[in-house]
Amino acid sequence: MNVSGKSPVSTALRIAPGSGQGSASARLYVDLRDRIVRLELPPDTTLDRSELADHYGVSQSPVREAILRLEQDGLVQSFPQSRTVVTRIDVSRIHEEHFLRVAVESEVVRRLAESGSAATITKIKGLVRLQEALVNDVDQADLFKQLDEAFHEALFEGVGQLNLHRHIVARSGHMARVRTLDLPKKGKMRAVLDGHQLIVDAIGAADGLAAAAAMRKHLSGTIERLPALRDEQPDYFS
Repeated sequence: MNVSGKSPVSTALRIAPGSGQGSASARLYVDLRDRIVRLELPPDTTLDRSELADHYGVSQSPVREAILRLEQDGLVQSFPQSRTVVTRIDVSRIHEEHFLRVAVESEVVRRLAESGSAATITKIKGLVRLQEALVNDVDQADLFKQLDEAFHEALFEGVGQLNLHRHIVARSGHMARVRTLDLPKKGKMRAVLDGHQLIVDAIGAADGLAAAAAMRKHLSGTIERLPALRDEQPDYFS
């Protein structure tokens, strides 16, 4: 299965070499994960390790390390002496990832409401204003999504938990793919923006309970639309 009619291998090799910072395996991991989450490498795509290594100009070792991390994230499955395949979206994993995010992020915004800095509040308000400028333009869905991710990262940064944010992002690949299916719609973009605004308002009012409730509601939207998304793209789900 692929999005462009090209072979799965040639789809994988569209990844730009040398992007990002850090080791070769880290760059490979970031690029592949990003394309899997954005569904440029959709479920059932085969990743050819030899061709990936040739494309990046690296040995097999960094490729193996990147693939191992993607396996730990549940985004690929490797078959010994055979192939590596992008997994289908697992509904049970989606619910696990959603539970984790709701539990943690509700506590994050509660703490921000009680003791968040003025700098953090200014930053998240600015991100919401940037999203508002894009909300009616579905052609800007990718940029809107980047701002969405920056908003949630800023919340964690505001309570000194960036490492926890990175952990949750790494463990939320199935939900991230569903959000990719869900986001490029005007109604969804507006719902995301409205949710962010309610969270910001509650934090600004120092109302921890309201902030936590707003976060729980905000994170429930995609879950509520999951049956419809499965109907639209049944081949993407296990």
